[in-house]
Amino acid sequence: MVLSERQRDELNHAVADYLQSQGHTEALEAFQRESEIGSADLDKKFHGLLERKWTAVIRLQKKVMDLESKLEELEKDVQTGGVKKKTSSADWIPRPPERASLSGHRMTITRVLFHPVYSTLVTASEDATIKLWDYETGDFERTLKGHTDSVQDLAFDQGGKYLASCSADLTIRLWDFQTYDCTKTLRGHEHNISAVCFMPSGDFILSASRDKSIKMWEVSTGYCVQNFLGHREWVRCVRVSNDGTMIASGSNDQTVRVWSVASKECKAELRDHDHVVECIAWAPQSSYAMINDAVSGEGKKDGKSNGPFLASGSRDRTINIWDVTAGICLLKLVGHENWVRGLVFHPGGKYLLSCSDDKCLKVWDIKNQRCSKTLEAHAHFITTVDFHPTGPFVATGSVDLKVNVWECR
Repeated sequence: MVLSERQRDELNHAVADYLQSQGHTEALEAFQRESEIGSADLDKKFHGLLERKWTAVIRLQKKVMDLESKLEELEKDVQTGGVKKKTSSADWIPRPPERASLSGHRMTITRVLFHPVYSTLVTASEDATIKLWDYETGDFERTLKGHTDSVQDLAFDQGGKYLASCSADLTIRLWDFQTYDCTKTLRGHEHNISAVCFMPSGDFILSASRDKSIKMWEVSTGYCVQNFLGHREWVRCVRVSNDGTMIASGSNDQTVRVWSVASKECKAELRDHDHVVECIAWAPQSSYAMINDAVSGEGKKDGKSNGPFLASGSRDRTINIWDVTAGICLLKLVGHENWVRGLVFHPGGKYLLSCSDDKCLKVWDIKNQRCSKTLEAHAHFITTVDFHPTGPFVATGSVDLKVNVWECR
């Protein structure tokens, strides 16, 4: 295989960085002479690159072996005429036992988040740290330190190049996910920052706080460019719609508000919950048909709605699914026995996953409005859940200090 000039240059720098980190001074000097790399040219961005590439190759080899094994099984089925019921990935749901149980945080897990590209799971905790794990092998990779109080939420931009974190220390930190350095610290909120998310463009960040405000920040400058005011209590959660035109927020005032990004005005105030709104999730396009079928089955509404739809979970133990345009609650899912703490839609659109202080992870069949699977996932309250955007993995975090990774099948 012939490397391009840029690839060759990157490889040389990565090898030089590795030799330097291992203390092989003579070999480093000889390599720098022969590869014509100056001692001042060892950029920080190449730090640890060779090790990361090497571990990535090992992971890919494992994936290739797994696929070869599955292919061999399928070939045997074809030869023997065996017929098995095949399910599509849209029907895969998390099943016990957990694939991995990750321990390392010293206090409650507040957020779990899959990287959109790498086989990396990022976790946040009340211990003020962010940890990175390889969710396929269960190996701990590194800790990101900088916050001085509980880290409350995490968010990646769409490419996974940057990670945003927010904390009870009143700051939002932006991390370069290549170098793992904190590149910016955003200050402006006057109280605990509960939630953070990127706009789809990646140019702006949204944050929600106990100071009752939602702020929009420009990534390039770190400046706050907009305030969204209207909630009367602590704003617990904020998420942007899939097309980036609307923002939804949930609050201690028991309402869900929907804001227009263009006009900066509140378009709807959704009222139905009887307690604090803990979590929200925008429905993917793949869920629209399921939601419409569920509504038409109840005879609530004539015709199909074009959405968008939003799910909200509350301390009143219920989950609501809303038609944002009409401003009405379409469906109410009841089954948890304690506060609903996290929501995430299945990428296939058929299911909604929820976690709760009842220590359970539930899988809801949206079309039939019923719980199709309950997993007793942790020994204590479950605070957070995430579904990998492309792979068959779900992660949960808990007050029991553990992060569990579940395989879907």
